[in-house]
Amino acid sequence: MSAAEPVFGRPTAETPLFWQRLRRNRAAMASAVILIVVASLAMLAPAFESLLGVEATRVNLFNQYATPGSTHWLGTDEAGRDVFVRLLYGGRISLLVGLVAALGAAVIGTSIGLFAGYHGGRLDTLLMRTTDGVIALPLLPLLIVLAAIDLTKLGIPDGIANSEMTSLYRIVFIIAIVGWTTVARLVRAATLSIRTREFVRAAEAMGAGSTTIMLRHILPNVVSPIIVATTLSIGAVILLESVLSFLGLGIQPPIPSWGNMLTNAQELATRAPALAVWPGAVIFVTVMAFNFLGDGLQDALDPRSVRR
Repeated sequence: MSAAEPVFGRPTAETPLFWQRLRRNRAAMASAVILIVVASLAMLAPAFESLLGVEATRVNLFNQYATPGSTHWLGTDEAGRDVFVRLLYGGRISLLVGLVAALGAAVIGTSIGLFAGYHGGRLDTLLMRTTDGVIALPLLPLLIVLAAIDLTKLGIPDGIANSEMTSLYRIVFIIAIVGWTTVARLVRAATLSIRTREFVRAAEAMGAGSTTIMLRHILPNVVSPIIVATTLSIGAVILLESVLSFLGLGIQPPIPSWGNMLTNAQELATRAPALAVWPGAVIFVTVMAFNFLGDGLQDALDPRSVRR
């Protein structure tokens, strides 16, 4: 095998095999369809807003708790706002937080795993002990503490610290800096196996630098665990964002998210239970879909996976 030949660049027959395995997994395919539908509806939120003649943020106290109809498909909330359109806009925020935070965590974890696995020695020990330390921390209490920090006391101007989008950026950052550990350990394990392969040794003999070897020869061969871990983590991130928003420490109104929609509905559970049912249902369905899709990708990408 030549130094520049990655495992994923081999035979064209391997790609169809991946799709064959994935298609045979009905739960994964159904989950992919559900996620495409949810994402598409979220992206079309402005179109539905225009079609129905409503506004997600328009308050109309004379139209509180309206029943579902031709204008308000899922009724209205305690402020007279359309629930369906707010669900779509909330999906935009929750999915954005899930995707960006999971990708950020994957980048951090991949970098740490590559350096630890390739260089080994004291650097490996230091990075893995750091990873173990982060894993040992109680996740939810840590996130609550980090989310409750007053940014103005850190020297950030009041206008920026209290802006609507700052809560979004902060949640993404907080989840990304604590959610990289799984990817780091998976990438390290794969790197330890691949760094002894002939094509890596050949690249070293040809004088390639460590950064070039990690990026061009090792990284393409550890993509499978990264994809699987990232897909699985998106659902977990959406759930964490929903929990933090439910506790009032996540995405702040008037920006809607599925979590803060649940927060607004908790005091109205007896009067208007549907206000809690709809965001809770979409959170449940979306998180389960990401989990099933991640399991399906893991089976499809695993060369040792044999289905009857």
